[in-house]
Amino acid sequence: MTTGKINVSVENIFPLIKKFLYSDHEIFLRELVSNGTDATLKLKHLISIGEAKVEYGNPVIEIKVDKEGKKIHIIDQGLGMTADEVEKYINQVAFSGAEEFLDKYKDSAKDSGIIGHFGLGFYSAFMVAEKVEIITKSYKDEPAAHWTCDGSPEFTLEPADKTSRGTEIILHIAEDSLEFLEDSKISGLLNKYNKFMPIPIKFGTKTETLPKPEDAPEDYVNETVETDNIINNPNPAWTKQPTELSDEDYKNFYRELYPMQFEEPLFNIHLNVDYPFNLTGILYFPKLGSDMQIQKDKIQLYQNQVYVTDNVEGIVPEFLTMLKGVIDSPDIPLNVSRSGLQADGAVKKISNYITRKVADKLKALFNENRADFEAKWNDIKIVLEYGMLSEDKFYEKAGAFVLYPTVDDTYFTLEELKEKLKENQTDKDGKLVVLYAGNKDAQHSYIQTAKDKGYEVLILDSPIISHLIQKIEGDNRDLTFVRVDSDHIDNLIKKDENTISKLSDEEKETLKTSLEAYIPKAYSVQLEAMDSQAAPFIITQPEFMRRMKEMSQSGGGGMFGMGNMPEMYNLVVNTNSDLVANILNTEDKSTQENLVKQALDLAKLSQNLLKGEELTAFVKRSFDLIK
Repeated sequence: MTTGKINVSVENIFPLIKKFLYSDHEIFLRELVSNGTDATLKLKHLISIGEAKVEYGNPVIEIKVDKEGKKIHIIDQGLGMTADEVEKYINQVAFSGAEEFLDKYKDSAKDSGIIGHFGLGFYSAFMVAEKVEIITKSYKDEPAAHWTCDGSPEFTLEPADKTSRGTEIILHIAEDSLEFLEDSKISGLLNKYNKFMPIPIKFGTKTETLPKPEDAPEDYVNETVETDNIINNPNPAWTKQPTELSDEDYKNFYRELYPMQFEEPLFNIHLNVDYPFNLTGILYFPKLGSDMQIQKDKIQLYQNQVYVTDNVEGIVPEFLTMLKGVIDSPDIPLNVSRSGLQADGAVKKISNYITRKVADKLKALFNENRADFEAKWNDIKIVLEYGMLSEDKFYEKAGAFVLYPTVDDTYFTLEELKEKLKENQTDKDGKLVVLYAGNKDAQHSYIQTAKDKGYEVLILDSPIISHLIQKIEGDNRDLTFVRVDSDHIDNLIKKDENTISKLSDEEKETLKTSLEAYIPKAYSVQLEAMDSQAAPFIITQPEFMRRMKEMSQSGGGGMFGMGNMPEMYNLVVNTNSDLVANILNTEDKSTQENLVKQALDLAKLSQNLLKGEELTAFVKRSFDLIK
């Protein structure tokens, strides 16, 4: 029997491990199961290159909970260790066996799936255990070894009578960690961290009912059988080539990732790269609509099929954190802080790659089946619009597939839109005016007026649209976006022709003075000569002020406090309207006031601005007028 001190430079490393190395105690199981997986994959690799002359068989990693004895057993059938290797890999804490193994076999082991980078992974056991035992037998023809340590630097190492290859780790659970002796707790952890590990993981047994034989009598009772309860899927979809997977396979994997999600994803993007870094994964576009308050943290990050985190900020571009799915990369360090992760050079390259890959896939989907892409546009647009605003590389590629729908459900790319509108919607200064609405119903009368002129009107209703059109206008100096209710239609797209006013300048001054006596200060009165059939009063919101206010409310905009400013409106008065002439020529002030208020309220009603007390007064006044 050997006794000794573990070779560490700090007198007692265990309190440091417990306090500082890992922020979350529950990951001890991830680390120990991962080590067992490594040991099994190493053996498989050594057999494949002829270095280990043993049968691989069908190895599993088994977890047993002994609640009465306050013990957890983690058992693998991997390559095991000799007593000398226990000395080297367990007692010399700073040494990583996986890293040494990869270094020795770096050319042939590249694709063997060994996790590596764990370093102190085994010692995470002492976060929950007051004593840890290792009973291990190497695939080499050497005696088994039994190592014991009670959480101090003191250990014992002696021969053991284990005859089967592999390693058993026994954790004697500490009093402050007894929750880990509950089957439900262990099952939950295995499901969280080890659901897709590459070696089958057994946790208990389950009862299965055998199918009824075809020739069974009517009173036949189905037989049941106890089978191993394998909790993981060792070959998840992202580890396969896209050519091996059907649409149904991708959907089934989505259901496996999100069993409580009942809505199908719209489409997926399969990531697969091996240079200049290794990365695989599948990202899914769920239905999103226009809501920015979407639950993030739905993409799961793995390292060689070991779950790491669902906070992928810094690894995945921010605009894609609204997606769902899996990313797996051995190049992402496991045991670093999130801020360290975001500063990592490899991680930044991964983020850029994902941006490019998503843009390329969206372009391909658009080109392959435009009608299908258009049908899904409203469910994905918020991600793409956010991507255009936040990622320059994505913005550069987005012109090929980002769509601009009209109120009549016709979809254009920006270049198609320019071509379509060029002839009819270029103003007298040579600027292309793109009319848009934010709400088809609320702005219906304005949309209809524009359509009567033969103009196209887009429907742009996402909460960040003001930011986006500002950016597009900056890159297209000959183009401007104008909301359809921001002015009278002839002012939105100014042509050379002018409509003559029936009123003289003097009459206009008199009219304006009369109107301003009855109209609230929130409205700026603007007299315009329009078609006599056009509405007498039209309420508009100045494009610049409204846009700045919206941008300030959704973040940015560059003008402090703009989001809290009161709403400002223009009241456009048609000087060629018979009703306006009637208002001008009415000498009875009470009648004149009623006419002005009624016309203003009708204009407000068309903008959904008439509410509460004002609406009540309008209804009463309308009935009086009918009488």
